[in-house]
Amino acid sequence: RRGQSGPAGPRVRARGTMFQRHHRSRVTVARGSALEMEIRRGRFRLSLLDDPEQGTDIQKKIDHEIRMREGACKLLAACTQREQALEVTKSLLVCNSRILAYMAELQRMKEAQVMQRMARRPSDAGPTDDRLPCQGRVCISDLRIPLMWKDTEYFKNKGDLHRCAVFCLLQMGTEIYDTEMVLVDRTLTDICFESTVLFTEAGPDFELKVELYSAGLEEDSALGSAPKKLASRLSSSLGRSSGKRVRAALEGSVPGSPLSNGGSSPLLLPAPSVAGPRYQLLASTTLHLADVQDAFRTHDLVITGHEESSFWLPLYGSVCCRLAAQPACMVHQMMCGFLQVQQGEQPDWLRLFCVLRGPHLLCFHRPQDVEAQVEPALTIAISKETRIRATERDPKNRLQSMLVTNRYGGEEVTHTLLAENRAETQRWMEAFWQHFYDMSQWKHCCDEVMKVEAPSPRRPTAQLPKQGSLYHQTALPGPVGLPSACEGLLLQDNAVSAEIRALLSSYYSDSY
Repeated sequence: RRGQSGPAGPRVRARGTMFQRHHRSRVTVARGSALEMEIRRGRFRLSLLDDPEQGTDIQKKIDHEIRMREGACKLLAACTQREQALEVTKSLLVCNSRILAYMAELQRMKEAQVMQRMARRPSDAGPTDDRLPCQGRVCISDLRIPLMWKDTEYFKNKGDLHRCAVFCLLQMGTEIYDTEMVLVDRTLTDICFESTVLFTEAGPDFELKVELYSAGLEEDSALGSAPKKLASRLSSSLGRSSGKRVRAALEGSVPGSPLSNGGSSPLLLPAPSVAGPRYQLLASTTLHLADVQDAFRTHDLVITGHEESSFWLPLYGSVCCRLAAQPACMVHQMMCGFLQVQQGEQPDWLRLFCVLRGPHLLCFHRPQDVEAQVEPALTIAISKETRIRATERDPKNRLQSMLVTNRYGGEEVTHTLLAENRAETQRWMEAFWQHFYDMSQWKHCCDEVMKVEAPSPRRPTAQLPKQGSLYHQTALPGPVGLPSACEGLLLQDNAVSAEIRALLSSYYSDSY
């Protein structure tokens, strides 16, 4: 029956769709999307996405990371060079870490919603404080991890050559970044990461996780390097002149050789199907607000690997870095407006445009002077030791004045501030209390403004020099001829490398 209302309440019909009061909306997942496939596999729960307003943004991020992971898996199967496989495997690890972080955030949001529904009265939820500290930016740079090689390995260059590919994973909440990959052997005394990572949504209770991942590189597992190794060994065994001809024949550069297909067309060697490298967690640490210092500082590492592991590196047990924090209250205007200012017992009042920013109340003659970066006419210190109180100035007009007292040496200096009306005075007092609360939470980070660097651009992975004698490193010139089989393989590798670079460039641009 249309137009009637039952026990469930009035119903409204609109274009064939029935809507009820208190109707609960459901989140929609795009059909055929990567997230829908993960839900069908049972890896994710759709109940975590019940709130469309909070879950839509994270849902898009999860879908993006899943697609990036699927594309990286396809590229990993096409990799024929070790550096390619290492970069793609690193991207896979970062994608998985971000997906787990986003799902944990959705779970936290869901638990908060359940707790809010279960609280029947405000007192059931426990004491709450409406005042929240401001957010800030946290920057970590100049990562250095010292190594502790044995004397026989570093100075005498003895023992088996051990190489590893390492990188750092940096996580703060749902913000996850990675450094560049560095190839390490016994010729290095420190692992140096040139990346500068900036977290833009940090609170004073932040936890910055620094994880060092390592993958062992065995000499015999180099992708596509068996023909070149065989040619190098034969050339060194037979001598320079004879070895040059054998090496050229094995590499297919001499027309008529068995591997050059008669010299008519270049032979494209099939890409070997090998399993991708595996990164293992070697060490980690967690940095907090107490670790922030506007200088180079050493922090302890928790080593999780052991010496028998293939990814093992002799770590000294510490990491050196520069960790800086920049709260929003130190660089942004927390409050601004015209105030009448009186210093001490002076009878004169000055009407100035005041800006509350950082540890100062900056007073200018005009608002335009702030944008023009003109030197302020008066600067009043606002620090943790500053005392501010509101007093009645004129009982007839009901105007309040604000007394700002600072101690300079052994003398107290008081500035009297007078707003235009009582409501404006309340706004200024609330801004001062919030500013004091922010400084109390960020602690020493509000003593002075720390410099926060911009994220550095990505650089290509540095190649390790080949180990061996100078004779092995000497290039053997060959006759100029038709493209060889190795050159055909190199063209294929370059095509895959270009695709990997395109994938990673879009990945990093979306990340930063």
